[in-house]
Amino acid sequence: MPKTFPFAPKNCTLCPRQCHADRASGRIGFCGAGGTLKAARAALHFWEEPCISGTRGSGTVFFSGCTLKCCFCQNYPISAEGLGKEITVEHLAEIFLDLQAQGAHNINLVTPGQWQPWIIAALDEARAKGLHLPIVCNTGGYETLDSIERWRGYIDIWLADLKYVSSSLSAELSAAPDYFAAAKAGIEAMMAQTGHPVFDADGILQKGVILRHLALPGHVDDSFAVLDQMAAWNRADPGCFLPSVMSQYTPFYKAADHGIGRRITTYEYRRVVNYAMDLGLTDGYMQQKSSAKEEYTPSFDLTGI
Repeated sequence: MPKTFPFAPKNCTLCPRQCHADRASGRIGFCGAGGTLKAARAALHFWEEPCISGTRGSGTVFFSGCTLKCCFCQNYPISAEGLGKEITVEHLAEIFLDLQAQGAHNINLVTPGQWQPWIIAALDEARAKGLHLPIVCNTGGYETLDSIERWRGYIDIWLADLKYVSSSLSAELSAAPDYFAAAKAGIEAMMAQTGHPVFDADGILQKGVILRHLALPGHVDDSFAVLDQMAAWNRADPGCFLPSVMSQYTPFYKAADHGIGRRITTYEYRRVVNYAMDLGLTDGYMQQKSSAKEEYTPSFDLTGI
């Protein structure tokens, strides 16, 4: 009999691609994920926003595959090239508990959407054995409403990108012309699910949404459109999320083939930051220009896996 994979969907619709791959038979979806859970790194991570990394680090698990195809992905060995190690749900639960034992402030799931059924099962098992940390979903923002709803009761913090407004830009750079439509609806569902940000006595986020935007070279106008959308949400419900405007863009992977083979200039980033401030998006995070360093990208050497 052909091998089957118990957690894998037979007709996968976990992401907006709706590729309908029969992953239960081991077939690979658009995201590059098949029937067996795969991850590339699990370790304390100190380069997230201060309210996530804190002083002890965020217990971060990097999963293989991705539902987006960003030409500039800093994690491209795992998102696009299949790097990672196949693991069981039981082992993932052990990884979560080990990160907690190391003192992590939270468990940070990086690009987890394509593995949702496996991760939910692992969280159930780990919680039964004493896992009590907040769970962070670190996502590119390209999610379905059904998937976000299935995370209810599991995800405490959404660390979500809002990459683009322009459909032509998202098609060119991430092979996702529907990116903004999906992300806008999804982020609104995330904010409704968690409510306003809540911090503990040490300033560590316990629940809520952080919305990230990575400013890209040559595309300041689209950054302005993204910030306009963030400001609209903030006007409708002040404080409903924490904005995080990032300057760390580095031209990884195939960026140069798509016209963004350079770092953002100080002038470009200053324009984006000033625009955000003019819109009142000041209760959050703005990176220093020096954040664009390749050493901030972790080594995917299967540490902790």
